[in-house]
Amino acid sequence: MKRFSFLLLLCVCSAASMAQDMKTLFAGMPDAFIPQLETAWRKDLADLFSSGKEARLKNAMNGYSRLLRLTDDYLLLQVTDRSFVELKSLPLINNTYIICMVTTVEGPVADSRVAFYTTGWQPLEAGGLFEPVDPAWFIDEAAATDSDAFLDAVSRLDMDLIAYSLSPDAPTLTATYTTPAYLGEQERKALLPFLKDRPKVYTWNKSSFR
Repeated sequence: MKRFSFLLLLCVCSAASMAQDMKTLFAGMPDAFIPQLETAWRKDLADLFSSGKEARLKNAMNGYSRLLRLTDDYLLLQVTDRSFVELKSLPLINNTYIICMVTTVEGPVADSRVAFYTTGWQPLEAGGLFEPVDPAWFIDEAAATDSDAFLDAVSRLDMDLIAYSLSPDAPTLTATYTTPAYLGEQERKALLPFLKDRPKVYTWNKSSFR
């Protein structure tokens, strides 16, 4: 089934997914994806960044948006004071490309959503491209998970918050467990000894993040 899904993905993408630079992709994004910035404003931000000027504009929400980084295949946009969008162009094995979009909201702790699109901004099913990390992955394998201290620490967890980030320099996606930052100081101190001290890093293999 996964093989069939991947072949279908290649067929869908090959029609209109040849290489485009990120500046062009950003300008062509549907306005609904970032309602605060219509097409003309996104073009202005990209032009300001490319000219070496501060890429900061007042947006439709009467706040300010800033383009923080732009390369041929990567973009980092601060949409509002508490929200960010990352875009990364990812190659497939048939010399076509898809877009990974990570939307992160700090409310106040960072939490992200990951989505995929063709270069024509048609949505793609994420199932065969990326498997969200299970929060249990962040538990240290050496932790005494049957101890009273562990059971008490995890009993305080009423939500799972995970921030994803794309690398501007490599085809990687990093997942960071941000739930501890949401907890009170004492609860956080009780939980941290049971957690891994590293994030989970996915690498793009021209068909999926693994």
